[in-house]
Amino acid sequence: MYSNWEELTAACKDCQRCELCKTRHNVVSGVGNPDSEVMFIGEGPGENEDLQGEPFVGKAGILLDKMLCAIDLDRSSNIYITNIVKCRPPRNRDPKPEEQELCIGWLRNQTALIRPKIIVCLGRIAACRIIKPDFKITREHGMWFEKNGVYMTAMFHPAAVLRDPRRKPEAFADFLALRAKINEICEYTYKSTAFSSTGEMK
Repeated sequence: MYSNWEELTAACKDCQRCELCKTRHNVVSGVGNPDSEVMFIGEGPGENEDLQGEPFVGKAGILLDKMLCAIDLDRSSNIYITNIVKCRPPRNRDPKPEEQELCIGWLRNQTALIRPKIIVCLGRIAACRIIKPDFKITREHGMWFEKNGVYMTAMFHPAAVLRDPRRKPEAFADFLALRAKINEICEYTYKSTAFSSTGEMK
């Protein structure tokens, strides 16, 4: 367990715990404010993320940023975004259980340093790993679970919304529910932005 971000990030970038290290261009450890009360967790980097070294920067990332902006969240100021695995699985396949297991220590260390009040899982794989193994994303998205004082929820992965735009209303409703939960339990998430929690300029 690393006690500061500099050591953790440096060690993570040198990781060779699984076979994914052989095909990666970059380790994608995470991005955002390490003092955030809200932490987003996806499954793993895709091609654009692997090339740029930042999570959610492709088309799915653009959609995610738009939905975050709609509820006054921004990866550069008041949230932190990372993934279960930090290296891209070949051809964007799902990360294997053994890859998740070998990589999960980095996420646990990140979570221990951030100590978020809210964790948002983006997609089924993250929800199954973080919330419960039998999580059903189509039925349980937007529901809240509490573990050790941390509130957790799962949303459709933005890539899934791009594949099926009919999910956009459900996805946006989940983001609105997230804003309500932030207003309920977080102390400073919205104080660090130029917006009020109603979406109006201060």
